[in-house]
Amino acid sequence: MSEGDTDALDRQILLSLRNPADPNDPIGSRTFEESMRDVTAIGGFTVLTLVTVLAVLIFLFHRRPRHAAVMAGTVLLAQFCSEALKLVYARPRPDLVSHGSYVYSGSFPSGHSMLAAATYLTLAVLIASLEARRATKIMIFITAGLVVVGVGFSRVYLGVHWPTDVLGGWCVGAAWAIAAWFVLARSGARLRGPPS
Repeated sequence: MSEGDTDALDRQILLSLRNPADPNDPIGSRTFEESMRDVTAIGGFTVLTLVTVLAVLIFLFHRRPRHAAVMAGTVLLAQFCSEALKLVYARPRPDLVSHGSYVYSGSFPSGHSMLAAATYLTLAVLIASLEARRATKIMIFITAGLVVVGVGFSRVYLGVHWPTDVLGGWCVGAAWAIAAWFVLARSGARLRGPPS
């Protein structure tokens, strides 16, 4: 990525989501374009902060302090990691098309994609750890995965990220969720049933 190995593929994918006659015009209706702005907000700082705070409060209310600590710690560390990686790579944003959303930081990794993955997948790990039924666990992870994929797609669709920015964000965010699972398992948190 840093040596430009993926530039051609990035450009091809980004332009495939644009009107061939006008690269500044995303494919699809205006309603769909506005919907993509709504989806991208699900991975934004404000929504992710609200989700995290609410999750922590709910876990504390149900006397699950380890779950609350893992949730808060994972999201905070992922946020710092995202900012650090953006400074290290300092990748410019796509300039092929106009941006459909305001941006102010480096392109790699996609912060929305990374933090959505870290937040929603970690939340899925924590909720699933309290659920006994396999089918319910699967639905929890499918739902979280669809949200994460939707946020990532919206970032490319709106022209504010290269596809590899999103892919990198997903990978690092998922790694944080996996780390959260390991921490929860090693902490000895009771995974099912009511708190004692």
